[in-house]
Amino acid sequence: MKKWYYWLDRYMNYIKAEKNFSDHTEKAYATDLNQLLEHLEECNGKVPELEQVTPEMIRLALNQLYQGQLERSTLARKIAAWRGFFRYLIREEVIEKSPLFRFKSPKLAKKMPKAITIEEIEKLLEFSKDQGNPYLSSRNGAIFELFYASGIRIRELCKIDLVHLDLNMKQLRVKGKGNKERLVPLGEEAQKALAAYMKESRPILAAKAKSSDCKALFLNHRGERLGARGIQNILHKIVKEANLDSSITPHVLRHTFATHMVDGGADIRLLQELLGHSKLSTTQIYTHLSTERLKKVYQKSHPRA
Repeated sequence: MKKWYYWLDRYMNYIKAEKNFSDHTEKAYATDLNQLLEHLEECNGKVPELEQVTPEMIRLALNQLYQGQLERSTLARKIAAWRGFFRYLIREEVIEKSPLFRFKSPKLAKKMPKAITIEEIEKLLEFSKDQGNPYLSSRNGAIFELFYASGIRIRELCKIDLVHLDLNMKQLRVKGKGNKERLVPLGEEAQKALAAYMKESRPILAAKAKSSDCKALFLNHRGERLGARGIQNILHKIVKEANLDSSITPHVLRHTFATHMVDGGADIRLLQELLGHSKLSTTQIYTHLSTERLKKVYQKSHPRA
């Protein structure tokens, strides 16, 4: 068991350093891998050595999962966590072959991403800049202008340091999944909001820090790096005050950026680069979404639709 826990700990550290998963996904992977240990012990009377895990043991563990009537997406994630762990063990030369090499993840139905209208995003941006405290209002306005201007992921935004922002060149250097870097251009409104925050608000927030070496672009009220939970709480408050759909999340803002770009005629490969997608097929779902929006407008507007 000690060997299992040693390599599980190593794998989780590897995920944190290399994969750029969300905190939620990291916790889910840890739970999934601990469940694998439980299933292996239940099926075999004890936990086998890492190199002794067989496809048959994995099949029995999967059967237990299927009997639990889990959603396909949950099953797919668990299999991905298990597969990733054994691939890591192969890379580290702990085992020679993965016991999951024959197993396929369940096919998932593609969900159309949710996006909000231009009117809704404008209302959200307006309310983000009117939060009572002028310093926090300036910061929040810059955050949500940046979300809408770039389609950045929340985890990517939290990791932005001062050196990544170049207002003179009107661009931002973003470290995405797998630590891949990309350059994202900044629109005029985002530039203005970021410049105002850098000049008026960040120095005030930075002065509250216990340490003077905080490199983060966005700071909380204590002068520390603003985290994902903090941004989610800010957005929830703004959405509530603006009387907008409560299901709006930072990821919805990413979908909104992509959808509005496609609606405006953006090249799909350019959009792929801006979003940091490794596969074009991931980006192409926005072209389908745009087509659906066109159909709805047509059906609503044409007298003989």
